[in-house]
Amino acid sequence: MTLLQRLKHIRIVRSLVYGVVGAVSYPGLTMVNKIRIEGTEHLRNLPRKNVLFVSNHQTYFADVITFLHIFCAVKWRKENKLGIPYYLLNPFTNVYFVAAEETMNGSFISRLFKMAGALTVKRTWRAEGKEVNRNRDESDTQKIDQALDKSWVITFPQGTTKPFAPGRRGTAHIIKNNQPIVVPVVINGFWRAFSKTGLSFKKKGSQLSIRFKEPMVIDYTQSVDAILDQVMDAIEQSKNYMLKSKHHLMNKLDK
Repeated sequence: MTLLQRLKHIRIVRSLVYGVVGAVSYPGLTMVNKIRIEGTEHLRNLPRKNVLFVSNHQTYFADVITFLHIFCAVKWRKENKLGIPYYLLNPFTNVYFVAAEETMNGSFISRLFKMAGALTVKRTWRAEGKEVNRNRDESDTQKIDQALDKSWVITFPQGTTKPFAPGRRGTAHIIKNNQPIVVPVVINGFWRAFSKTGLSFKKKGSQLSIRFKEPMVIDYTQSVDAILDQVMDAIEQSKNYMLKSKHHLMNKLDK
């Protein structure tokens, strides 16, 4: 285990990282842009472990940063808002997030995020900008299983910021094997407000939204593919939602 891997499991280290990242990012979420939060009432009575958040993905880092802000605010009994960020003085650190290994290598920012609780995994379909086809690394799955055994985990089933990209079966395997409480989340506006990394502004004054839905009712005896289809529909990235989106766009163009 590397030094960074050890540090991310130390609460005081993660608290400091959350404080720094939170203080720097707060203005971009609430002042430079506007944020609308819905559904935090669904987080109130969740257990402290074996909870999996599944979400669509629009930037590398801004999405995760917003999750962390909201979890910290909810810990301080704030509902559907952030308010003054004094919650960063005693943040909620009982959460990890899944991130592509190649995204988290190199820069100082990515190393900082590793200490914030990144569970780095190897993509099975893409590496170094090229299409690949390789089997899941069992050690990656074990990381997530171990994290769920003691905390919450955030994952992005599509593994990419491209809208309506297909979901990856690894998420469904994790759900089937661990039988966690699964909370679907739908985010929007981040692609418009931030660069792809989520670390610089693209359009100021954008409306950001993040909506937590009720925990899913899942039959864990279903096939992996059936579970994945259910997840993709819950995060509104399924083929049905893609067709609805195209239909809505065509109607707007016709007006």
